[in-house]
Amino acid sequence: RFCLPLVLASLPTMATGEEIIPALQDSWGDFWLFRFFVNAAGYASIVVPGFLLIQYFKRRNYLETGRGICFPVIKSCVFGSEVKAAHQDDGSLPLRAEPTESSTARQVFKLLFCAAGLQASYLTWGVLQERVMTRTYGATETDPGEKFKDSQFLVFMNRILAFTVAGLYCALTKQPRHGAPMYKYSFASLSNILSSWCQYEALKYISFPTQVLAKASKVIPVMMMGKLVSRKSYEYWEYLTAALISVGVSMFLLSSAPNRTVSTVTTFSGIVLLAGYIIFDSFTSNWQDALFTYKMSPVQMMFGVNVFSCLFTVGSLLEQGALLESLHFMARHSEFTAHAVLLSVCSACGQLFIFYTINQFGAAVFTIIMTLRQAFAILLSCLIYGHTVTVVGGLGIAVVFMALFLRVYARSRMKKRSKKLPPGETPVQKV
Repeated sequence: RFCLPLVLASLPTMATGEEIIPALQDSWGDFWLFRFFVNAAGYASIVVPGFLLIQYFKRRNYLETGRGICFPVIKSCVFGSEVKAAHQDDGSLPLRAEPTESSTARQVFKLLFCAAGLQASYLTWGVLQERVMTRTYGATETDPGEKFKDSQFLVFMNRILAFTVAGLYCALTKQPRHGAPMYKYSFASLSNILSSWCQYEALKYISFPTQVLAKASKVIPVMMMGKLVSRKSYEYWEYLTAALISVGVSMFLLSSAPNRTVSTVTTFSGIVLLAGYIIFDSFTSNWQDALFTYKMSPVQMMFGVNVFSCLFTVGSLLEQGALLESLHFMARHSEFTAHAVLLSVCSACGQLFIFYTINQFGAAVFTIIMTLRQAFAILLSCLIYGHTVTVVGGLGIAVVFMALFLRVYARSRMKKRSKKLPPGETPVQKV
């Protein structure tokens, strides 16, 4: 009974052969694996009763026998309208709005607006994310300050603002009639929460440039999840670019010298957390793709997922007593409050820019903008936080971004070829 906490606390040291970061290991309860299971237990305390209620209403055939003021709410949450729309060509996004009677100058202005919005939102988000998770607050000449440790609270802050923004947008604009059972959003919500938690938590163990490159390599698990969840097939060039991305990321990771500082060393815990982020995020995108078979807009998807995200995170935080603790931290450090709020604003605005950019210019232009953003994010992190990159690591980064641009080019060629097919013929692969 007493050995288990000691073993859990020693795992990071055993995996890396280095000293444990003192700020992260005040007690064995601060170890990420323990926190992960505590958070998961909090989510389970909401998911399990919800699952039992859904099964109860389905067994009772509530759709035919139910009555009363709760009937519309239960019908929407458990059954929905059960009317599915035809799956759209791009799988998860509305058809791009073709410009009508729009001047070239106006289109260029729109493109610059979208690019600037995406870059500003996500570059600021990345810089703040690293600041919050890797630096102390309240440091003085005599006091080293304290770090903020609860990644789940940051996830909650992001989701509550995204929920508010999406709700206002849906209320103020015309949206398609909603038909999906609300409980189906909970699957994407859980995986989205866990992926975001892993993303924040990983910064305690690895550098931000490493995390950015790992995100680029999520193409591979996304393809694997696509095969498992959506039964998709892929072209040879998709496998080729995925392999190139893997090679580039491996070059960057293996170029890390053993005598690097704690902030830049890639530890075993960091690798596991990144793998968790990639796996959970891959499931999220594929589950959302399946949900889009119902007639809904991306903002409705954003609203539905964030409803459950807020419910799960606030429930777990209250059960642990971590919500009040985090609010007290905010009260002690006004700088952290500003950073956390700005982090949430950038996350919510970035999602809206994503929807608008894809609607106006298509997925290919959006992917190019976001690929450039990843490159700028690595450069900014190195300049602001002093990360160093070796020659081999730089070559690895170049290989990754070359593969990403090759992927965008090949995908655009495939779409152009599919448009030229005679009526009645469809391409073998749906990209």
